[in-house]
Amino acid sequence: MSDSNMRPEDSSDLAPATAAAGAVEPDAVERAPAAAVPARTRKPLRRRPLGASLLLLVALGLVGAVYSLFAPANADVDAPGSAQAGRELFLANCSSCHGTQGQGSSAGPTLVGVGAASVEFQVGTGRMPLAQPGAQAPRDYVRFSDEEIADMAAYVATLGPGPSIPSDEDLDLSEADVTRGGDIFRTNCTMCHNYAGSGGALTEGKYAPSVNQTSPRHIYEAMLTGPQNMPVFADSQLTPEMKRDVIAYIKTSSEHPSPGITGLGALGPSAEGLFGWVVALGLLLACAVWLTQKAK
Repeated sequence: MSDSNMRPEDSSDLAPATAAAGAVEPDAVERAPAAAVPARTRKPLRRRPLGASLLLLVALGLVGAVYSLFAPANADVDAPGSAQAGRELFLANCSSCHGTQGQGSSAGPTLVGVGAASVEFQVGTGRMPLAQPGAQAPRDYVRFSDEEIADMAAYVATLGPGPSIPSDEDLDLSEADVTRGGDIFRTNCTMCHNYAGSGGALTEGKYAPSVNQTSPRHIYEAMLTGPQNMPVFADSQLTPEMKRDVIAYIKTSSEHPSPGITGLGALGPSAEGLFGWVVALGLLLACAVWLTQKAK
């Protein structure tokens, strides 16, 4: 059949076939929206190199601000003495272990932030310079004069804020409460120093020294700095008044003689009698066993 013989209505049958073949009407081309251009995505600030650096600087600034707000109240970089003279003494006697800038090394801890009080305690009691390594630094003779110790304390105080040397007001015991000082000492100190202050053994060759012959200044500094295995008792834990009470109790108890013969931790004659009885009874039992074995 020829195309001329087709009826007009039959031409509609070709529309689906034409659409299926992929033909597009001109009106459809004009009506088709333009292809959308993909938007350029923006990376979060924290994923950019510059943004990460800015956030790090802001975080460090916040940490510094918070530390300045909550820094210990007794932190102080001022100390009597000459920091320049103290630096020369430090380089000659301390830098081999603590570093030329007090940064510490494998042979000694850092001194940044220990404060002038720590230097006066350690050097003023002969514990430093350390003669040889050991479980802890024992008390020894003092190798420097008071002026030299003050100079070294002034230099170390410039390395970072730390506990300052107690003033004469801090060491005034005229109004100290000995009774309250005894309560504080028995609560916080007797487990190591014995309730009579005579000291005692700790683990791994360490020990708590006797405090009966220690000066009030060094006792105060020990509470401030926490030398060796001793914890730090900052002013937020033990106020200056409480520290004076503790020192007054130690001085009062050390001035009274022991009621017993051998001392035995100032427990008195009853404890000494019990100890003597146990020892004597043990020796008698040992002799009896030895004689029995010998008779056989």
